[in-house]
Amino acid sequence: MVKNHGSQIKDDKLYEDLRRQGESKEKAARIANARANGSLDHRSNRLEDRSKEDLYAEAQKIGIEGRSKMNKSELVNAVRNHK
Repeated sequence: MVKNHGSQIKDDKLYEDLRRQGESKEKAARIANARANGSLDHRSNRLEDRSKEDLYAEAQKIGIEGRSKMNKSELVNAVRNHK
């Protein structure tokens, strides 16, 4: 059974899944709330399913340096491991 995390967390199940995967509380909350608000619906759930261009744009948005020299798998890892 999924625990209710209060009104601050909009998608409790996703939040718990992300926490079990090792995401920080803040990152899990941001992702869960964005998904619940519909702002992540245009993206695939898996980074590997996204295009290199989309990953590059995400890396640029979050400020990952060296992204222009990265291949798709390196971008996936950089975006996934960004804290």
